[in-house]
Amino acid sequence: MTLGGFALTLVAAAVILFLSSATGVAQGPWGANGPPLFGFDRNLLVSSHQMLREGKETFRFDTFGDEDFWGGELGLHNAIKGKALGGVGPGLSPQTALSLGLKVDVDALPKSTLQALRRGQVDLTDPATTVALLKLNSVVGVKGFFDSRGNLDSVGIQCAFCHSTVDDSVAPGIGIRRDGWANRDLNVGAIVASAPDLSFFAEALGVSQDIVRQVLNSWGPGKFDAELVLDGKAFQPGSTKPAATLIPPAFGLAGVNLHTWTGWGSVTHWNALVANLEMHGKGTFYDPRLNDASQFPIAAKLGLGNVRNEPDLVTPKLPALHFYQLALPAPKPPSGSFDSVAARRGEAHFNGKAQCATCHVPPLYTEPGWNLHTGEEIGIDNFQANRAPDRRYRTAPLKGLWTHTKGGFYHDGRFATLLDVVNHYNQQFDLNLTKSEKDELVQFLLSL
Repeated sequence: MTLGGFALTLVAAAVILFLSSATGVAQGPWGANGPPLFGFDRNLLVSSHQMLREGKETFRFDTFGDEDFWGGELGLHNAIKGKALGGVGPGLSPQTALSLGLKVDVDALPKSTLQALRRGQVDLTDPATTVALLKLNSVVGVKGFFDSRGNLDSVGIQCAFCHSTVDDSVAPGIGIRRDGWANRDLNVGAIVASAPDLSFFAEALGVSQDIVRQVLNSWGPGKFDAELVLDGKAFQPGSTKPAATLIPPAFGLAGVNLHTWTGWGSVTHWNALVANLEMHGKGTFYDPRLNDASQFPIAAKLGLGNVRNEPDLVTPKLPALHFYQLALPAPKPPSGSFDSVAARRGEAHFNGKAQCATCHVPPLYTEPGWNLHTGEEIGIDNFQANRAPDRRYRTAPLKGLWTHTKGGFYHDGRFATLLDVVNHYNQQFDLNLTKSEKDELVQFLLSL
């Protein structure tokens, strides 16, 4: 090699090393197996890093233009700031916001604010403090929009609203973000019910705004009814039990085919549906199944099977959002949170006598393929299944199960504990599990 060639090689290596450091995709110019990362491999890593970055930004901060609905149409921002700040009612104090399950991202707080918070010098009873937190972009899943004078004049919501929480490292409800975790503290219904103008829902459902508020307030913490604006079924048949379902986690979905309790579609399908029909963002959504007026009378009336907006603020964001969500790993359980010896025995039961692995196939812990079952197959009613196009329930993936034990299990929390779930299947399939086998199986589930 000539001196000039050697110099060019050094320059190339230095450039690659610099790019690796700048993008964070690798620690140096070498791949895992030794060869330099040139060409396709290099482009792959750079593209992956860019998709993750863009997807995280979308998941955490994009409203898709839905502030025109939540603020412009419902006036939710007026309920947040209260009469004293030019809105309506008492306003939403941080104390009340935290009690409703809203979370505060500590990384968005200035050091001085964080110190004052820790010293108890922040007034958590004043709605003006909530407005200030919105101005700092620190309320997880909620974005405030301010006019030129600094007044809150709209509010929008983001994916993180339901599918992120915090680690409570500063105080309950205040800490570092945990993307993908189901916020089982979040009382979505009560928050929406506080909006001054619910005429959109009242007109769509053909009821009064007071009835809409009763329905929304019936959901309770950790639940949301995505189908309400599709089929208008607010309560389960013959009861006053709300039709809302538990908020599921958004992590650990890589390799999992269908992604909702009742298998509406893939991650991108559901992201598009939620961004357009639930968040009321401005994008494009197509699902002609919603034109079936017998199953989805509200959706058919509103034309929700074919939504078009220009400009489209949703569709360009879907690829990176999909990529980011599939990259979210299911969190491992804390050390000491389960009996590891019992869990090992429980794993043997899971794969053997208890027959759990028949459907919850390791390591996905759901079926590879069309992972759906009728209510009769799993020993429950078909009410919620019949609200979805395929009229079936998805086999839920089990990794990270320990993070969403609050609120119960199954789509509607009908089983209070994991042991209740095991007892149900023990009876449904005549498994004849002993008490110790059941307990060990629960420990294994907590270890996933």
